[in-house]
This record gives sequence, structure tokens and C-alpha cells, in this order.
Amino acid sequence: MAKTIAFVNQKGGVGKTTSCVNLAACLVRQGARVLVVDFDPQGNATSGFGVDKVAAFPTIYDVLIRGASVENAVVKTPYCDVIPANKTLAGASVELIGLERREYLLKETLARVAGNYDFILIDCPPSLELLTLNCLCAADTVMVPVQCEYYALEGLSDLLSTIRLVKGRLNPAIDIEGLILTMYDGRTNLSLQVAEQVKRHFPGKVFATAIPRNVRLSEAPSHGKPVIAYDGGSRGAKAYTLLAEEFLARNPIPGRTEEGETL
Repeated sequence: MAKTIAFVNQKGGVGKTTSCVNLAACLVRQGARVLVVDFDPQGNATSGFGVDKVAAFPTIYDVLIRGASVENAVVKTPYCDVIPANKTLAGASVELIGLERREYLLKETLARVAGNYDFILIDCPPSLELLTLNCLCAADTVMVPVQCEYYALEGLSDLLSTIRLVKGRLNPAIDIEGLILTMYDGRTNLSLQVAEQVKRHFPGKVFATAIPRNVRLSEAPSHGKPVIAYDGGSRGAKAYTLLAEEFLARNPIPGRTEEGETL
């Protein structure tokens, strides 16, 4: 059964989708079976894997609201499996309000395919509302990208309060997987100070691998590729490869050797 991880931060532009897409692709390179669920109406994770988000059908919206088969919504890409999203998902929050067990619809949907994967990564919308609540109810853990800029911790208290509420009322098992430092530049005092501050506030929860500012990371989505496929020798590709190794050290795949072979 897959472990489900939600990538969440209500601040935009912190590297949430970039981290979801690139960690997924690197995990697959290292032998994991991965499904990415795009749950952001912007559909950036969808296009980041080269899937046409305008033409995509069925999307996660069609599965949740229109009763489409989740199996039919899975798109096979060269990098990992994806359930796409597009702007039709923007209206789902309103449509979900009147439904029974509305907070658990995504969880119940993903349960039907969870046996096919080692990890399910959910790219959440940059807000704390009903769509994100569905993600948190579906997730075993939460991954929080944190930009190495001023106000890095701004809004994190609101996110942590939401996670605590979800844990207390809706999903007792949810926990923080870790925080990823993004847009890191070790040459600047600012990045060093932000990293120190985040580690002080979240001891033991910050991944050792920091993601650097890297032009290849910015260029890759426009080519519909994760950075390891776009430029595998870039600093961004190497960083996400190391992050995947660190993640797998914490979350070894049952029944597989270190080389990724099935026992």
C-alpha cells in the first residue's frame, strides 16, 4: 500500500510544485513506483510532466465530481504516473460542500489505486481551503517546501495549526514528513540565516539536502520535463537526486534491495 505525501504551503512561489514533480521523477529513477496527483487548479504539475492540461480527460475533477474512473484518469508518462488537473478543479470546492464525507473524497478515491504504488505525491493548491483539506485527509504525511527568503516562516504557523486541527478531528495519523529548503544560496548570509531559523523551529524535520537556485529548474517545466530529464548534470537535478536518496533512507521500499531490485 502506497505512502501518501501532500506537498503543501499556502504561500505561492516557494517551490512546491517543482519539488513534487522533481522528487517524484528522481524516486522513479531509484526504483520506486510513484503516482503524482495534481490537485492544484493551475495544473502545473500536469504540464511539468509533459501532459496537456487543457486536453486532459478525465482529470481529478472528473473523478471526484462526475464519477469518472480513477484508473482511467491515470496518465503514464516517461517519468511517473500522473492524475492530471486543470482549471475545472477551481470550482470543485463549491461543489464538494454539499457532498457527504466531502473531506474524505480524495482519500477514498486514491485508496482504489494505492496498491499499485510505493508512493503517492499530491501537489496541493497554494491555499488552506476544502481542496487542501481533502489532501490533508488523504495524506499520511506532509512535505513543506520553504523558500530561503525573508518571511520564510510567515504563514507556517497557520499551516501547522491547520494540520493540528486535521490531526485532532479528521486524520489522526497525519504527521510532518519534513521541510525542504528551496531557492537556497549558500553564498548569502540570508540563506544561511533562514536555514538556521527553520532548523531551530523544526528540529529533526528539515531535510539535509537544500535545493539551490538553478536556471535549469526554472526552464525544465516549459519543456514538459523534470529537471533530471531536461539536464541531468545540473545542480538542480543533482540536488533532487540527493533529496530522493535522503527520502528513501527514511522511507525504504519494502521488499526491495538498495539497488532497487525486488527481493
